[in-house]
Amino acid sequence: MTTIQVTTTPRSLIGPIGGKRVRGAALAAALLCLPALGLTSLTGPAAAAPVPEEMVSRSAAKLQGLDKITARTSTFTIAVGETKALGSLRITLRACKENPPIEPPETAAFLEVIESKPGEQAEPVFSGWMFASSPALSAMEHPIYDVWVLSCEGD
Repeated sequence: MTTIQVTTTPRSLIGPIGGKRVRGAALAAALLCLPALGLTSLTGPAAAAPVPEEMVSRSAAKLQGLDKITARTSTFTIAVGETKALGSLRITLRACKENPPIEPPETAAFLEVIESKPGEQAEPVFSGWMFASSPALSAMEHPIYDVWVLSCEGD
């Protein structure tokens, strides 16, 4: 543990405003010395937990879909590389990643969604990352269906 020596200021050096200027400067100097002494805060540990370089990959994702016309929701699990149907949509999971347990919870899934209507050519509806904590950040825009990520599953 590092000790900081504190000395008192003689009364003759204290300014006319009750020493606020000198005492404030001494406090500021002491706080500026904390990083040089290896301290990150006055009460916390000397070093914070290391930040992971990347999220952990999982083998499956738990998704939820909503049919806006019938108001029916369906929850399903999909493996990486697998394609599942939700009405006229074909949803393919390309990746599912989540933060390690020591980090704040966050789940992200890379989805490709294609709409296949009978007698028409399939059209891509969505391709990108969806985040469980912020579904509106990267939402799929479709007049009939909503799809969002709940969590990652598997190893």
